[in-house]
Amino acid sequence: MPNPYRELFSAPGSRAFAAAGFLARIPLPMTGIGVITMLSQPRGEYALAGAVAAVFTLSTALLGPRVSRLVDRRGQGRVLVPAAAVSVVGLGLLLLCAHFDAPKWTLFVCAVPAGAMPNMAAMVRARWSELYRGSPRLHTALSFESVVDELTFVIGPALSVALSTMVFPEAGLLVAAGLLTAGVLLFAVQRGTEPPVDPRVADSGSSAIRDPRVVRLVLIILAGGAIVGTVDVISVAFADQQGHPAAAGAVLSAYAVGSAVAGLAFGALNLRIPLPRLLVLGVLGTATTTLPLLFVSDVVGLAVVVLLAGVFFAPTMIVLMSLVERIVPVAQLTEGMTWVITGLSAGVALGSAVAGQAVDAWGPRGGAVVAVVAGAVGLLIALVSTRSLARAAG
Repeated sequence: MPNPYRELFSAPGSRAFAAAGFLARIPLPMTGIGVITMLSQPRGEYALAGAVAAVFTLSTALLGPRVSRLVDRRGQGRVLVPAAAVSVVGLGLLLLCAHFDAPKWTLFVCAVPAGAMPNMAAMVRARWSELYRGSPRLHTALSFESVVDELTFVIGPALSVALSTMVFPEAGLLVAAGLLTAGVLLFAVQRGTEPPVDPRVADSGSSAIRDPRVVRLVLIILAGGAIVGTVDVISVAFADQQGHPAAAGAVLSAYAVGSAVAGLAFGALNLRIPLPRLLVLGVLGTATTTLPLLFVSDVVGLAVVVLLAGVFFAPTMIVLMSLVERIVPVAQLTEGMTWVITGLSAGVALGSAVAGQAVDAWGPRGGAVVAVVAGAVGLLIALVSTRSLARAAG
């Protein structure tokens, strides 16, 4: 039986840009937790650490789509290196300000340019789309990238925390800046697989987010991200309540494992179901699996529920990206994909914030209600969007 993932990497240059892209993607999940660890270790100021990390996250949400829009208009080779340089300078200044105990306002100022970090997940997906547009292999490629996303968000935070706690507080950010520099340089020099820029539309003033269908997809993944952020919070709270705080890591790993395995399996399938219907099924599964969170009674049960919830997440993300590839013009593809990934990050941040308040007020089950509501909202948007997405998907 042919291996679709082996066939995927038969294209010249695919292994090289996938490897460089993986290296360049690890710094993003390293940075937020790296900022928190760096500032909380010597100062013990968790509020300050969280606020600076929030500014960085907000900056990536605002600057990321704009960097990707420039990439669509000017090309990856011309934009990625300068954007990464701005981010690296911001990270460098941030860790220097922290190390030399500069005024607190300087930390916030430096966190803003650090958010110019290019969204490398979208850059890699754009190259796969250029290689396999119109081919069943694109489905496999997008599935593989969803699994890589999970892997980077497992490796990145763990690496950052280990470096900042075991070496010195600024080590996590320092290594993140180094990986970003090396990864982007290795990625950018690979011109053979770079998506070409169409000169007829390169100077277009339009943005992918102006398409109502893209807005709906971003809102759907925003709701999905809120579930992920909520799961993060209630896993920690529930494990602590049960007297096994270390078990929270195992619970969160179960979510990542469930999502990664499902993503690999989904990528190997040759489904004939229309993408909008697959989207509704995926969001329905994601929403349904939030309900058992209301009734778990121990950490093992929580891990099982979270594992099942993860099974629906990666396939849903894959379908969303496939729809973006169908809806958005080629000249705006990188920006369109970046908006979806930004929606996911914003949803995680929103879910974490709201669930934290709910857990403080009503305990872990209060946080579970936030996940249920987010799932219901995502499902409603998916159902309302089915007709317009069906016309776009053809």
